[in-house]
Amino acid sequence: MKYEMLKDDTKMINDKTLYRIKAVEDFSSVKKSDLGGYIEKEGNLSQKDNCWIYDNAYVYGGACVYGNARVSGKARVYGSALIYDDAWVYDNARVYGRARVYGDAWVYGNAHIYVRARVYNKAWVYGDARIYGDAQAYDSALIFGSARVYHTSHICDNSWVYGNACVGNNAHVGDYASVFK
Repeated sequence: MKYEMLKDDTKMINDKTLYRIKAVEDFSSVKKSDLGGYIEKEGNLSQKDNCWIYDNAYVYGGACVYGNARVSGKARVYGSALIYDDAWVYDNARVYGRARVYGDAWVYGNAHIYVRARVYNKAWVYGDARIYGDAQAYDSALIFGSARVYHTSHICDNSWVYGNACVGNNAHVGDYASVFK
């Protein structure tokens, strides 16, 4: 076991009780007795590998963080969302529904990833950007500002979508393209 849930340090969200976690052993950059963020149940954070929830981040519902993933700041991960591999979700970012963030991807700022969206393979989503539906961002794509990516669109291959751009209706943006408005 690498952490325990503290029964006397709780937060309420949507009628769910979340418990602060506390490390019971050293691993990665986490030291024994370090306090982490909040989870609803043990299934929200793997007891294996180096994954961790820091600060005042919340993970609840059927969501799970595993592998070497990190969730920090005031980020929220919920629904059936999965954060894994070396992914990092932080600041005020939200990942929910059946969304997935993995493969060294970063989601931060006030970004939202939801429904069944995927962010992976070194993609970064930040600012007030939204990715939803079955959209995907991968292979070092950057989505930021107030950009929206939705439906089954793919943003990949070092491409940028930013400003107030909206990419939907099954679009494919790749090969170092930039889309902005």
